[in-house]
Amino acid sequence: MVSLSQLPLQGETSSLVTIFLVILGIIIVLWLLAASIKIVKEYERVVVLRFGRLLGAKGPGIVFIAPIVNRLQKIDLRERYLEVPHQTTITKDNAPADIDFLIYYQVVDAALSVVKVQNFTGASVGLATTTLRAVVGDIPLDELLAKREQINSTLRNKLDEVTERWGIKVTNVEIREIRPPKDVQEAMVKQMTAERTRRAMVLEADGRRESNVLVAEGDKNATVLRAEGDKQSAILRAEGYAQALGLVFQAAKGIDAKTMALQYLDALKALGASPSTKYIFPMEFTSLVGQIRGYVTGAQREGAQTEEKSSE
Repeated sequence: MVSLSQLPLQGETSSLVTIFLVILGIIIVLWLLAASIKIVKEYERVVVLRFGRLLGAKGPGIVFIAPIVNRLQKIDLRERYLEVPHQTTITKDNAPADIDFLIYYQVVDAALSVVKVQNFTGASVGLATTTLRAVVGDIPLDELLAKREQINSTLRNKLDEVTERWGIKVTNVEIREIRPPKDVQEAMVKQMTAERTRRAMVLEADGRRESNVLVAEGDKNATVLRAEGDKQSAILRAEGYAQALGLVFQAAKGIDAKTMALQYLDALKALGASPSTKYIFPMEFTSLVGQIRGYVTGAQREGAQTEEKSSE
């Protein structure tokens, strides 16, 4: 039998149990309430699976779910990139080349990205490397560096064809670096040096040609100016000579035969005054003497006629 002194203790114990149960119930309710409410950001979606079955993607904002029976998986919808390390590929002409590139992708269907692929990163890297080897295998080494954009576009298209069924969109593929073999690099450096030397020689030759053209133009202009000056000088000399001849001709018109005879006599007088003992006269001098004799005879007749007229 229970004594009356033990009854208050049993009442206190039952009260403590009741309080504990109430508190535990409140905690469970609060936990269930917190577990059933999820806040999804604008760039996120939650994929809900109930007992393993896909219910779909929800968000953004406040999302209510049934705890315990539902499993959630958050998916980021922002564009991300995947770095593919150096991959050794063989070109069409059997030359090795190391290539590394970046893959930019974005999840467009959150539900498909969860149920259609287990490890997107590993699957994308494997697919990208195999696709890269297939694409580079159709391109010679000489065209590999020049066709970077074509390789990027081909990789993006081939990757997008596969990742589309995963609910993922490959937005871009960018090759960061292409490393040809060392001997090819040395040959490329030599070719680049030779090309720069050739360009320098071409520029120097063009400069010399332009200089020669300018010098030739200057010489031509100087020659033209000298010719113009010589022509003007010749014209002026000819005009001066013509004017001088005209003056001589005018003066010669005023000289008659008697004046010329007096000039000849003065010349003979000058010859007689010289110390020479021998003189040589041309044959034409006899005709000159005849003319002088005729002038003297005529002068004597005119003087006689003048005296007769004065005596009468």
